[in-house]
Amino acid sequence: MSFQPVRFYQTGTFTVGNRLLDQDNRSVQATQVRTNSLNSGHRACQGCGEALGARYAIDAAMVASDRQLIAANATGCLEVFSTPYPETSWQIPWIHSLFGNTAAVATGIAAAMRIKGRSDVRIVAQGGDGGTTDIGFGCLSGMFERNDDVLYICYDNEAYMNTGVQRSSATPPAVRTATTMPVGPEPGNVFGQGKNVPLIAMAHGIPYVATATVADLRDLEYKVKRAIGIRGAKYIHIFVPCPLGWGSASNETIQLARMVKECGLFPVYEAENGEVVSVSKIRKQIPVEEYMRPQRRYAHLFGKTPATKVIAKIQAMADRNIKKFGLLEEGVNR
Repeated sequence: MSFQPVRFYQTGTFTVGNRLLDQDNRSVQATQVRTNSLNSGHRACQGCGEALGARYAIDAAMVASDRQLIAANATGCLEVFSTPYPETSWQIPWIHSLFGNTAAVATGIAAAMRIKGRSDVRIVAQGGDGGTTDIGFGCLSGMFERNDDVLYICYDNEAYMNTGVQRSSATPPAVRTATTMPVGPEPGNVFGQGKNVPLIAMAHGIPYVATATVADLRDLEYKVKRAIGIRGAKYIHIFVPCPLGWGSASNETIQLARMVKECGLFPVYEAENGEVVSVSKIRKQIPVEEYMRPQRRYAHLFGKTPATKVIAKIQAMADRNIKKFGLLEEGVNR
């Protein structure tokens, strides 16, 4: 069971007022110690999951590091919307790297801090799924292999969004992007490709790997704070819906992040030294159609003649995740 000191019994609502909770159970965002590390005024789209995830993640890292934090940031959506020259929304030491070398830059910063005897300074590297699973994958694997003392955070919106919604190796099967097959017997991204970077990180045997979504922000804060407290290489993979690239409503970001976990397509878990140690259970399982229908990138599957075989293959993927990670409690409703 992942960290969840507060149980949310309400259904049909997606927020719980922090004023109703004890002080110790409130999120970092609800306290006066938050640093607003990613400040207001940036150019993120309405409903951007990445902006929300980054704000929670970095503020939690600032608390965990006693405000001794340096961040390296790959080229991508987060860098583009937060730092249009000569302005910036970052209120921390922040370095923009190339698309593919964020992990290497963060490793260099960590080495410099070690030489200076600054063991109190913690290092975070940030990137989207393109900069992480594709272009920067070699540098990231090297960081893992050397067990460099860096927390790498991937904000996964499942395509290259700021350059026009091109496919990445994190794009799910059947999803339409600007670079996948638009028509034909099986339009959209093909099955059998892509990379599962959290599992690849676990295969490196690094001290800590976790997945999270922006639907459970307390769980996200907990995992970031836990990772900052561990020495060596850490990796957190955060699911961040993109209304612009997915063709979803901006007010559905949290709901989609919740549904992807509840249908089993995105397992939420923690792993230490290559072994899964905790799993966030599905509360009420839903079919994958319920998660896919609100997104135009899946609209070709729900025409006059629904692509039932394709939908069944995606459901089978979710079912395999549920079985592999033990995501269902005994007696859970479907």
